[in-house]
Amino acid sequence: MPLFQYVCPVCGKKFDELVKHYDDAVLCPACGERAVRAWSGEMFSATGKPVKKCSGNCKTCSGCK
Repeated sequence: MPLFQYVCPVCGKKFDELVKHYDDAVLCPACGERAVRAWSGEMFSATGKPVKKCSGNCKTCSGCK
């Protein structure tokens, strides 16, 4: 199970959450609103090489090349 960083768009709380699936809904522990993934850190391709222009959101990408 992956550990992801989230941020609440309502109250601004940042937190880590262990989720079963990549797209599971995560609720803010402070206010109960639905949180969004916080994209941070360096992104790597499947080959392990750094990617220069990667948003980290693989759902909107055609894949690392």
